[in-house]
Amino acid sequence: MAQAGAPAIVEFSENPDHQLIREAIREICARFPDEYWASHDETRTFPWEFYEAMAKGGWIGIAIPAEFGGGGCGITEASIVLEEVAASGACMNGASSIHLSIFGMHPVVVHGSAELKRRYLPKVAAGELHVAFGVTEPDAGLDTTAIRTRAVPDGDGYRVSGQKVWTSKALESDRVLLLTRTTPAHECKRRTEGLTLFFANLRDPAVGIRAIPKLGRNAVASCEVTYDGLYVDAADRVGEEGRGFYYLLDGLNAERVLVAAEALGTGRAALRRAVAYAGERTVFGRPIGKNQGVAFPLATAHARLGAAELAIRHASWRIDHGLPCGEQANMAKFLAAEAGFEAADAAVQVHGGFGYASEYHVERYWREARLMRIAPIPQEMILNYLAEHVLGLPRSY
Repeated sequence: MAQAGAPAIVEFSENPDHQLIREAIREICARFPDEYWASHDETRTFPWEFYEAMAKGGWIGIAIPAEFGGGGCGITEASIVLEEVAASGACMNGASSIHLSIFGMHPVVVHGSAELKRRYLPKVAAGELHVAFGVTEPDAGLDTTAIRTRAVPDGDGYRVSGQKVWTSKALESDRVLLLTRTTPAHECKRRTEGLTLFFANLRDPAVGIRAIPKLGRNAVASCEVTYDGLYVDAADRVGEEGRGFYYLLDGLNAERVLVAAEALGTGRAALRRAVAYAGERTVFGRPIGKNQGVAFPLATAHARLGAAELAIRHASWRIDHGLPCGEQANMAKFLAAEAGFEAADAAVQVHGGFGYASEYHVERYWREARLMRIAPIPQEMILNYLAEHVLGLPRSY
């Protein structure tokens, strides 16, 4: 430990293991060019070939403990994987196809019973068991404590009825981490109590799944899912009854860092194409990249992406070292979502009319980069958090 008054030591050298991860992911992603992702986005087809290649490489379980067949790595390593996937041009279609399997099992890892972990984690790590995340509801939105999906006791388990929206990958998934209310809110001392998390079966006649038509990231469907008396065995409950909200909170900071990494990668994919086009496209006898009106927005995008990367690395380092990281994780997500979208927007602008053409791919990057300013939490709610919990201003909602 440094002595009082001594300068702090900050290490920025590249971790050799992290560089190996980047090279391995780039090698896999090189087999899936932009045309692959454009086709799957247009036809709304899940990228099974890509998913299976990542599973074969052992990357799906990178953040699952080694004792359950995973890589036993931290959020830093997981964020590098997702950043490189997005940066390859796969953007959110690629990242979202594996995101939930990499991160979504965190509540089970931390709070699940030994038997629950033994039954499911090895299959998730191997890429054999596909998982979705069922929290958001049509009327509750960001007010998670207002969800209406109910789980009522029935013999050795529960019967679940209700509706969820924006459940990504529900069509392909076998199981869903499903948040329900087991005690009505008016019977709880706090609205955050009485919520229970289950690892429920999606392949059941009591479950209805419908894809929601949407702007982008169409290779991975976002779904409305209805539960009409779905039976869930008590053995598939995650932790204690009524503690589900708190189990979710454990993973929010990690999720924000991973989404930030995906935004960073998407921005870098857009910037790479924009720079190449600006160097090649000739108008009035000169490459358009010679014009400061073209060059400066790209240089600005590069600078903002670099700043966002530093915020991401800071936040993931704190998570992996068990340090408080709410401020850092939220800032990383905010900065990366803004930087990624601005880079994608600049790429469309640099391409001019061709930026609107599908063959140049930047319109797809733009559509996918826009998502991170909304999900999994909108930028405004992050500013609410920073204003209240960091700056000490009165709560605004």
